[in-house]
Amino acid sequence: MPETGQKDVVEKILEEYDDVFADIVNVLLFDGRQVIDPSELEAASPVSAYKADGRIRGLERDVAKYWKKQNIRIAFVGFENQTKEDRLMPLRVLSYDGSEYRRQYSDTNDGGSVYPVVTLVFYFGEKRWKAPRNVCGVLDIPEEFKPFVSDYRMNLFEIGYLSDEQVKMFKSDFGVVADYFVQTVRNGEYVPNPQTLDHVQAVLQALSVFTKDDSFEKAYNDSRQGERVRNMCEVVEKFKREGYEQAKQEYKRENMELQRKNQEMKNKFAGIAADLREEGMSEEKIRKILGENYDKNIL
Repeated sequence: MPETGQKDVVEKILEEYDDVFADIVNVLLFDGRQVIDPSELEAASPVSAYKADGRIRGLERDVAKYWKKQNIRIAFVGFENQTKEDRLMPLRVLSYDGSEYRRQYSDTNDGGSVYPVVTLVFYFGEKRWKAPRNVCGVLDIPEEFKPFVSDYRMNLFEIGYLSDEQVKMFKSDFGVVADYFVQTVRNGEYVPNPQTLDHVQAVLQALSVFTKDDSFEKAYNDSRQGERVRNMCEVVEKFKREGYEQAKQEYKRENMELQRKNQEMKNKFAGIAADLREEGMSEEKIRKILGENYDKNIL
């Protein structure tokens, strides 16, 4: 698996493609309606920075883009990836969004506009998310304060628990990733999708990170070296071939090790038999002492 720093980078690559980013938003937020066109997206810094108390402060998201029409910003959309639960995740999302709003607040004072900030959290775990999904779920609020505490809900999507209808709505490579998690969570196995991938390496990198399975990383590395794969059917077929070759080599190693141990045992009993003969013991008695380990070939 990639090192932590590298992992943080590769898990974002697929989602940074405009076609994938727009597809994810259109399916998960708008039920497949083509609200956002990839051409309307503009890369945003994942770091929401603002100046306060004379210092630059900021927080870094996984992926972030502006949605623009006629050069006017309509919304800021951010993605966060999770492979395990984090009970404080609502606070992280609140801090990300608050930081971006704080930056807009500073820009508005200079004549800028204010637009919504939306964060989508993707959870790739096998078990259902049971941690809080809103800020009030994290806080221990005294009863007297409850009417006065503003809540903040995060948009959490459990990828392995998307419906079949949602998976079919995806038009980009993210649909292949989602399909993988839905199948493995639901059935414990995977029947590959024949869809041709537009971003092969990015898909394999993402699956390698999100599943913690080195097989995808190896397929990715091989694709870099010229052994191209175009869809998950070819990836799985490659796994089968490599699995067969690996099993064959493992059998060879085990068989050689068994032969070595057998030879060691033969040598050991041959030495015992030789010592007993030197002491004048009859061959019949040696046979009885060694039992099933007696071999006429060691005479």
